[in-house]
Amino acid sequence: MHSKRSKGLLLLLLILAMVLSMADLSLGPVLIPAKDIFKSLSGQGASKTTWDYIILNYRLPKTITAILTGAGLSVCGLLMQTLFRNPLAGPYVLGLSSGSSLGVALVILGAAWLPEGWAALSEMSIVIASLLGSFVVLMAVLAVSQKLRDTMSILIVGLMFGSFTSAFVSILTYFSSAEQLQKFTFWSMGNLGNLSWNSLGILFFCVCLGLILAVFCLKSLDALLLGENYARSLGINYPKTQRIIIITTSILAGSITAFAGPIAFIGLAVPHIARLIFKTSQHTILFWATLILGAIIMLLCDILSQPPGTDLMLPINAITSIIGAPVVIWLLLQPAQRRH
Repeated sequence: MHSKRSKGLLLLLLILAMVLSMADLSLGPVLIPAKDIFKSLSGQGASKTTWDYIILNYRLPKTITAILTGAGLSVCGLLMQTLFRNPLAGPYVLGLSSGSSLGVALVILGAAWLPEGWAALSEMSIVIASLLGSFVVLMAVLAVSQKLRDTMSILIVGLMFGSFTSAFVSILTYFSSAEQLQKFTFWSMGNLGNLSWNSLGILFFCVCLGLILAVFCLKSLDALLLGENYARSLGINYPKTQRIIIITTSILAGSITAFAGPIAFIGLAVPHIARLIFKTSQHTILFWATLILGAIIMLLCDILSQPPGTDLMLPINAITSIIGAPVVIWLLLQPAQRRH
């Protein structure tokens, strides 16, 4: 019965994700009818050529980015919460976001000290810097994890790396001009709508790779819920599993942050929403539930960030925080045994 209920719920969520994808393509400053969206996507062409351009060059890449971002960050949150057995762990708990921020800050705020070629690369230099920043922090965390046996110690080290890199960002911020600060602030607010098809292809590859690696961890994750010793007694290679989970999270969170900016709360809140709806701790179900729910919530946030019929564009991070923060507060108010 439980399996039937889960399959039914997953199907309903999948239908809802499709409906919201259509709504995201349709709504915005220019309202485009659903039939024209279908025509444009099937190659027949919409009633107006401008609609074709809006759909194929702006809204479709943005919708796909929202789906990839929501799904990737939500699965990251699920992996981190299970690995650390901490309901308040999220995709950026290892300091990856801070590493990305430092990389981007060096390019935007420290442009005067960098070679001229970096500035010429424009948006791509930000992506490269973000990926390099998160990769450096990942290498540092992996190096430390070889020395530390305790999972909670790795969590603390991740937070310390985050604080360390944030301090450098603060120093760069202090010496920056108003224009540089504005550009960095806009990046930190997150943006789903500035990806070219080439950039989207790279993001798609990275997210798919991360999700495939996550699938291989699912059986181990169920055992990890009952503790490290229990997992080892079942014959699970704990250090190897730990490394795979950290690398998977890094690929997902690092690539998403590089292309869309640091998106708040999605990875932290969605796994808990999935557990509440599906009432299970089985990761084979929770994986698909968080993946689809993450895409749904991100699409909903994207729709809310641009009120239909207006030119107003709200920062995506503001919307995700408005939705995510109450969920986290509610979670903290729950008895400890109900948080897992």
